[in-house]
Amino acid sequence: MSVAKVVEICAASSESIEDAVKKGIARASETLERVEGAWVQDIKAVAEDGEFKEWRVSLKVTFVLK
Repeated sequence: MSVAKVVEICAASSESIEDAVKKGIARASETLERVEGAWVQDIKAVAEDGEFKEWRVSLKVTFVLK
């Protein structure tokens, strides 16, 4: 039987939402082992001086415990 844990992280990208998700999962994988996936909990478009700056995503990353 496997047991998984979920952690919440935030990631950002000026390119796209997909890029922000990829960056978040990649960064989580540097610290966590056996990352299985992520649920995108929230998406935010950040603006500065009326211009788009970046996408920010809140992720719930799931990883399996040893």
